[in-house]
Amino acid sequence: MARNKEALILLIDVGPSMHSVLPEIQKVCSLLIQKKLVFNKYDEVGVVVFGTKDTDNDLMKEVGGYEHVTVLQPIKVVDGDLVDVTQQLPQGTHPGDFMDAIVVGMDMLIKKYQDTIKGKKRICLITNAMYPIKDPYEGTKEDQVYTIAEQMAAHGMKIDCIIYRGDQNPVPHNTTIEENDMLLSIFSKKTKAKAVHVESSTSLLGALRTRNLAPVTTFRGDLELSPTCKIKVWVYKKTSEEKFPTLKKYSDKAPSTDKFATHEIKLDYEYKSVQDPSKVVPPEQRIKGYRYGPQVIPISSAEFEAAKFKPEKGVKLLGFTSASNIMRHYYMKDVNIIIADPGNKKAILAVSALARAMKEMDKVGILRCVWRQGQANVVIGVLTPNVSDKDNIADSFYFNVLPFAEDVREFEFPSFSNLPKSLQPNKEQQEAADKLVMMMDLAPAGKEEALRPEFTPNPVLERFYHHLELKSKNPDAAVPPLDSTLKRITEPDHEVVSQKKLVIDEFCRNFELKENPKLKKSVRRLLRDQKSGSFEGQVGKIENKSMDIVGSTSAVKVGTIGELTAVQDFEAMISRRDSPEWVSKAIFGMKNKVLDLVENSYEGDNYPKALECLVALRKGCVIEQEPKQFNNFLQHLYRFCEEKDLKSFCEFLASKDVTFITKTEAEDSDIADKDARSLFVKAET
Repeated sequence: MARNKEALILLIDVGPSMHSVLPEIQKVCSLLIQKKLVFNKYDEVGVVVFGTKDTDNDLMKEVGGYEHVTVLQPIKVVDGDLVDVTQQLPQGTHPGDFMDAIVVGMDMLIKKYQDTIKGKKRICLITNAMYPIKDPYEGTKEDQVYTIAEQMAAHGMKIDCIIYRGDQNPVPHNTTIEENDMLLSIFSKKTKAKAVHVESSTSLLGALRTRNLAPVTTFRGDLELSPTCKIKVWVYKKTSEEKFPTLKKYSDKAPSTDKFATHEIKLDYEYKSVQDPSKVVPPEQRIKGYRYGPQVIPISSAEFEAAKFKPEKGVKLLGFTSASNIMRHYYMKDVNIIIADPGNKKAILAVSALARAMKEMDKVGILRCVWRQGQANVVIGVLTPNVSDKDNIADSFYFNVLPFAEDVREFEFPSFSNLPKSLQPNKEQQEAADKLVMMMDLAPAGKEEALRPEFTPNPVLERFYHHLELKSKNPDAAVPPLDSTLKRITEPDHEVVSQKKLVIDEFCRNFELKENPKLKKSVRRLLRDQKSGSFEGQVGKIENKSMDIVGSTSAVKVGTIGELTAVQDFEAMISRRDSPEWVSKAIFGMKNKVLDLVENSYEGDNYPKALECLVALRKGCVIEQEPKQFNNFLQHLYRFCEEKDLKSFCEFLASKDVTFITKTEAEDSDIADKDARSLFVKAET
């Protein structure tokens, strides 16, 4: 018997009120079988439908009653035939009694397994629970449900109830729905049960648990609050990324008559000497090498082990902080859940007291965690209280990994308020944009949230499993088109778009779309396209190219010099004629930009960009007849580099032939042609 083998009974309501959603139920049930064929091929599944015209089950034959409940497929190991059964569900003619169906499903599990595989027997009920169930022969309906729940718990059974409440007709009186919901909620109180209400086909697709994952503890030990105060805890993974199944290599070289062929491919690697390619190097003569710049540093396994950081296993509390100090976007990796050691009443009481105190004071804890002995890395994370609202579920903690200083990336974006007034939206544009955003709200008031994360399946994986099932029957099967239900996940909802067409039209009217004219190649692109990376003899060309786009960018009213488009912003500012102050602002801003680039350069990585800005500044000062601005700044830049020990930049400028602005270029200049390079003569010597 497989270790994680599961026995599952699908109880499906096929009554008249469920006819509209039966195609979606067929999809989700067949998908469940397809996933079991990939991940849990030893699982066993049975299919029972209720609400049918006929009756076919063992209890009806043995004791009578249990009408309109039909066993479509007795419990068997999953195979391709089960997929066909779930894809061809009959349409019933009578209102279904879900309580009769639950009893029939329990009877099938008890007869098949008796008291074996406790905890691995599951019943999945899919119904709308809109019609009343029959009155029992003795007692009340509640007494009947309590009796069934106790039998489930005694035989180690679980039940999942998926209650579909879409737009269905006819709609019974609300008292029936309330009564049925109350009866189904008894299962969750007395057994390991889960009741889920869904209102759309998309939610239905993600509500059914298709994979049975056995929880495995990440850590078992002490949560150390202080050297003298420790709590016994277990740590599990709460969430995990769903990945594609591992696809193994398959060999068709084995003869077709060999029934025991595994068709596996074994890979053998050989390491050969560079000096003698014909010689194979044995394992004892090989050693790992690690790149350090252009060199490869050999490190033996003994040295590697000696250099390893080997912290002691344990979970320690570093302290508490206000919950507002930990931003949601700090969370990294998967979520863990920390519970008290099951069966340890003192630990359960201590965890509950700590969690409730943290909740009341709005605090979170900071933990240092080493999950396993010899683990190379240490994890720092935040401990968030999870106070339970159910009597049969104990309080616990959620744990999220926090980034270290090296992991944090701060991206600063300029505010729209810094833009000129002409580029800021007016009142009508702002209102139209607000309405467009509100229209796209996935959780509007009074309605179920669309695309809830816990009920939204991964469309890529769903399509993959569907294609895999098709290829199992026909190896040449083409990739199927995207299912209509999955389209609602990946594409805008057509109903919402059509209902809010007025909002979209209003937004389009308020924002005029214009074609962006193609600009000539900027200085940045010209420098980037240099194959050799050299600027020798190119300064004059760069100056001419950079100012070619002044006329084209004059229409764009830029007010500041940005990070990524410094040259373009400078050229746009210096060409503005709505105020004489823009020229001085542009020159002042570009000077600061050059100084920032030079000062914050690491081993000269910003030098080309600083040169680009300096060349643009020089040409702008020539055009605007401001030679003293540039010449004085060049002298200041030279002194600045000497003070900051950045002489390498001065040498870089000298090699690129960046000179003063002379009298020939601007009449107001005090520099003669022969003294144009006087600033760098000493450095060159």
